[in-house]
Amino acid sequence: MNKLEQLLNKEVANFAILYTKLHNYHWYVKGPYFFQLHEKFEELYDEATSIYDELAERILMIGGKPVATLKQSLELASITEASGLETKDEMIKVLISDFRQIDAELKEGLSYAEDADDDVTADLLTTTRASLQKHIWMLSELLK
Repeated sequence: MNKLEQLLNKEVANFAILYTKLHNYHWYVKGPYFFQLHEKFEELYDEATSIYDELAERILMIGGKPVATLKQSLELASITEASGLETKDEMIKVLISDFRQIDAELKEGLSYAEDADDDVTADLLTTTRASLQKHIWMLSELLK
């Protein structure tokens, strides 16, 4: 397995964990901004689903094999599951941290894609980074 496939698999794992975490937050958010965050978390898990699928399909297109079990995802991911005990502000802080982690890893993946002369994967990583960076900015504004 080459470095690009390894990185893409790590991100498939991350988005599997993120998808579940966002559902957890969607179900358990309380307090001020409940309605806004409840809707935002749903929007984010819908987006996570799409990215999760795009990354896995890209691995298949380049001849690899995507991670396809929760056990494998938990072992490979660089982000962690939600506890279900987070406060509203903790949820936001954790998501910002997760998005920054994934963004940094995708940036690293860009060099692997460029080395492989794979502009399609590079475009997917760049588009995903742009979305994550926008979410980081928007969520950060809630903490001010």
